[in-house]
Amino acid sequence: MKLACSFATSLETPQHVQIAEKLGYERAFCYDSPALYPDVWVQLCRAADLTERIVLGPGVLIPSLRHPMVTASAITTLVCAAGEDRVMVGIGSGFTGQLAMGQRPVPWARVRRYALTVQALLRGEQVEWDGAMMQMIHPDDRFGPARPVTVPWAVAGEGPKGLQVARDLDAELFRISAPEPGYGRQTMMVPGTVLDEDETAGSDRAIAAAGHAVGLFLHWAVEHGVIDEILPEGGRAWAAAYDHISENVRHIALHDRHVVAVNDIDRPFVTGEVMAAAGVALRADEWRDKLAAFEAAGCTTVHYQPAGPDIPRELEAFAEAFAG
Repeated sequence: MKLACSFATSLETPQHVQIAEKLGYERAFCYDSPALYPDVWVQLCRAADLTERIVLGPGVLIPSLRHPMVTASAITTLVCAAGEDRVMVGIGSGFTGQLAMGQRPVPWARVRRYALTVQALLRGEQVEWDGAMMQMIHPDDRFGPARPVTVPWAVAGEGPKGLQVARDLDAELFRISAPEPGYGRQTMMVPGTVLDEDETAGSDRAIAAAGHAVGLFLHWAVEHGVIDEILPEGGRAWAAAYDHISENVRHIALHDRHVVAVNDIDRPFVTGEVMAAAGVALRADEWRDKLAAFEAAGCTTVHYQPAGPDIPRELEAFAEAFAG
């Protein structure tokens, strides 16, 4: 199993990617959620300038956020900055990227068509979109790399429709819940923190570094109407803490500091017991057991997502736990 990392994109992410490369991480994905983070492509290109080996890409881009020609151009720009062998493109239907703006995820049929359209553009083909033909016609290498541009793709798919799109695109599968039995190349996104010796899951440091992971589960459950399945103990009381906020803007409060830190509404519910139950604050040996179970279930790469005030510490601690 390979070690990679993912970031809630910040203005510091390029420097964090540089640190990750030195620690042995093989890939770095950056989240694409414009309501929360700076532009993902700008930060990826900045990271490319600071690194030599690590593979870079959006994890994951959302079709509704950009015209396919804009995405194709962004991919070729990153290829120019990093090299074709250092670029990987993740795509999905939109969790945070859509829901944080009050929109539902993009239908999977559109995700598939969008990805195929971008891939065709990267091959230099003419393709129809919105009733008109288009083609990448960058005149020479001063404006972009020669076509075709071939980069690997990953699909963030939890349900059967997303899984089918991953198969249709012959893409790597990007998962949050659990590995998909029988699928070939697949990545698990793992948020959390490695506890120091004698540290408890409820320490201020652990909650600052990994409390966001517990919030992630709540936000996903609320938005998808499965609160009792994901958080059977106390989930409804937690979700009810948002009831005082008008429904038309509740999604803004729900995604405040999403995948970055614990927001003020969530904080009373993020306890040591909840952190331990969620498995996001573990000792190094416990992390190794968890990762071994992922690998046994078919995971080929783990993408660790650090957070909190000391991301370099989180990256180093997880890399050491991974190495054993």
